[in-house]
Parts: sequence; structure tokens; C-alpha cells
Amino acid sequence: MKTKLASLAILTALMIPVAAGAADMPLKAPPPPPPPPFSWTGFYFGGEAGGAFANGTISDSLFGLSVSSNHSGFLGGGDVGYNYQASNIVFGIEGNFDWTSLNATGDGFPTRLGILQGSASTDWITTAAGRLGITADRLFYGGGGGGGGVLFYVKGGGGWVGNSATITNLSNGLSVSASNNNSGWLVGGGIEWALSQSWSAKIEYDYLGLRSFSWNSVLFPGETFNASRNIQMLRAGINYRFNWGSPVFARY
Repeated sequence: MKTKLASLAILTALMIPVAAGAADMPLKAPPPPPPPPFSWTGFYFGGEAGGAFANGTISDSLFGLSVSSNHSGFLGGGDVGYNYQASNIVFGIEGNFDWTSLNATGDGFPTRLGILQGSASTDWITTAAGRLGITADRLFYGGGGGGGGVLFYVKGGGGWVGNSATITNLSNGLSVSASNNNSGWLVGGGIEWALSQSWSAKIEYDYLGLRSFSWNSVLFPGETFNASRNIQMLRAGINYRFNWGSPVFARY
């Protein structure tokens, strides 16, 4: 009996340090929670810059003058819009405003009253359009968690520009000018990458088909000038999204 009690006492003494050491071992931290699924839903605004290519024609009804020109210039401005994502489909609306350096002057056109020269410029462009896109797996932001970090989209709507045009008689220096806010239809498309939950970068191509406009000459009674203009735009931009209206995900 004494032998059994002695053995039990020794065993208990040996187990106490082991239990104390186990209690002192640090607990392993749980893994961080996965990032919430990315969503394009929310209001956004941003800046953009790029180039524009314009094709324009000015003609008159009295001398048969017709001057066509192709020219390019810079543009820069900003955009504002809203997206709503359902599954991997994104619906949105967007407005853009850009200043441009588009201007061109044609060669002189000889007439019986002198050499006439036409010039035209576009000072600003603004557009309003709907967007329809489809999301794909992340290319830049993150490496998983639902994908959707790249958006391919098309857009369509309308546009307005601030145009001006001038016809100058190089023989006597007389000129006639007109300016107006012209409108037309817009189609385009692009790709946008999510850089974070709020920031994204895009590149976009748009075609703006403008209506022609005309004005009466103050130099010659009965003379009417007509001008038409179509503009292609390639823009790159950065957007910041507020995520208002996006799904809320609990963190554990």
C-alpha cells in the first residue's frame, strides 16, 4: 500500500510542471478573414485625359466652296456616374466634360471675289450615356474573393460640343464667323480595372456623330455656310468610387 501511494505521489509531481508548461504556451492567432467580394456598385467621379480626332467640312451655297479637314488634338476633363452590379452584370450612367485643342484651318479656295479660307474649332465636349458591362476575374486588385476586378463595358447616349467656324477672304481680309452648341449621338466602349475597393483605372474609345449647322453670310446676300463635324476620342482616366449602396459584409 505504501509503495502504491509513493508511486502516485511521484506521478502527480511529474505531471504538474507539464500542465503548467502547456498553460503557458501562446495560442495560435486565427487566420485573417477573407476580403469581401468586390462590387462595382456606387457613385464615382474622376479625371481623364487623352486625344481626339476630328473630321470636318465647311461649304457655302454661293461659290461652291467645300473644305474638308482631318486633324487631332488633346482633351482633358472629368467624369461622374453611378454603377449598379447584379451578379456579374453592371448597369450604369455616366457624364463627361472635356476641354479640347481641336482646331484646323483649310487651304485657300480661289473664287472670282478672292481667295476664301475656312477654319473650325471645338472648344469643349460633354457627353451623357448609359453603360452596360460584364465583370471578370481580378487582374490587378487582390487575388481572389469573388473576382470582378475588371469590367468590360459598352456605352451609348448623346453629346454636345462648343463649335466655332470662320470663313475669311484672304484677298481683302473680310471674314464671317459663327459659333454654336451642337449635339449628336455617342457610342463607345472600354475596360476598367479595380485598383482597390475604391479606386479604378480605365481606358475608353468613343465616337461622337454631330449634326451639321449653318449660318448666313454677312458678306454676300443669299449666301449660306454649312459645317459638319464628327469626333473620335480615346481617353484614359482614374475614378474614385464611394461604394454607397454596395453590399455590406460582416467581419469576423
